[in-house]
Amino acid sequence: MNESPSVSSPPAPEPRACSPISAPRLSPGLSSPVRGHAAAGTAHSGRGPAQLAPPGPLQRDPVAKATLPPRRLRPHPRCQGDPSAEETRRRLGVLGRALPPEVGAAGMAEAGGAEEAAERRVRAWAAGQAARGRRVALVTSGGTQVPLEARAVRFLENFSSGRRGAASAERLVAAGYAVCFLHRARSVFPWARALPPHGPALLDALRLTPGPPPGVAADTAALPALLPALREYRRATEEGALLAIEFTALEEYLALLRAAARALAPLGSSVMFYLAAAVSDFYIPASEMPEHKIQSSEGPLQITMKMVPKMLSPLVKEWAPEAFVISFKLETDPLILIHKSRQALEKYRHQVVVANILESRRTAVTIVTKDSQTPLALSEEEIAQGMEIEEKIVSYLQGQHTAFIEKKV
Repeated sequence: MNESPSVSSPPAPEPRACSPISAPRLSPGLSSPVRGHAAAGTAHSGRGPAQLAPPGPLQRDPVAKATLPPRRLRPHPRCQGDPSAEETRRRLGVLGRALPPEVGAAGMAEAGGAEEAAERRVRAWAAGQAARGRRVALVTSGGTQVPLEARAVRFLENFSSGRRGAASAERLVAAGYAVCFLHRARSVFPWARALPPHGPALLDALRLTPGPPPGVAADTAALPALLPALREYRRATEEGALLAIEFTALEEYLALLRAAARALAPLGSSVMFYLAAAVSDFYIPASEMPEHKIQSSEGPLQITMKMVPKMLSPLVKEWAPEAFVISFKLETDPLILIHKSRQALEKYRHQVVVANILESRRTAVTIVTKDSQTPLALSEEEIAQGMEIEEKIVSYLQGQHTAFIEKKV
């Protein structure tokens, strides 16, 4: 899913719905091999780097005298165009292998160990699901974050809240799947959607209870959806049907996706990859980032960005070649949507693209396969009843997954 970039400062911490695992947070000045392969993207032809303003990586307007110096680090591999699976594999390597020397052996071991730990945990969890006879779905959700400086104050983001991934995870669990939920930290979480946004609405829905000791209770009249959501969440966690793993930066996402894919590969065709995350299409190489905060006093800013390697190719060909893989395609131009979806299917050889238009993504999608395209939409009555399009998406894809498994037998 490709979405529009915006510039933001780091968000304030928020409570998490459960205890996830994540890759370590390295200082932005300590680059991992995938560090910098990020930038929030928009729909793009894929023929080369995106230029928000030409020329140069991070430069001032030619009128301005001051130009930011490049970051003095070991040269980083760069992307031009769409890298091959071999190039993607080379860049990813073992997380920490290409860290600059100032990190030291301890930093390399910590970074590499996080991916290995994630793979071990997902593998053990998946084995338990297979023993119960459950299908497994890996759902990716939310957007990735891209620093503009080595000691990052500013970032590029996209508008993804993770709502589609969270709603889909709920529906998949209800359909009998066990879900590994690879999600952006502090994005929308399954069943926590029943809570109002942080702020007055949430505080007003809580009330104090007399002691001793005093306590806090939810006003169920103010939160009518909370009780059923909490029941479903408790059932999912008690049955081990939900494993949450969080990421923030793009290199964390890529490393954890690879770890989870390798861990789930032994389950073969019973695994569904539901790739709803809004992964960045563009990035600024670490070697081209300024080390310190960009100074606004130095004038207008120009940014040239490189292409991020696509993960579908190694996922389909190497990491989990027997799995049922679904990608998402978001466009703003309806005239190119189906064509772009079919291009992706032909290029990456996966099974399904869920195609959607920005303005109507909450109520209508088209399911595109190699030899079919099926529109799914909510009626006015269904919208009034509170139905979500993810219910129809998951129901349809569950049937597609069943047919896929049967063809493999």
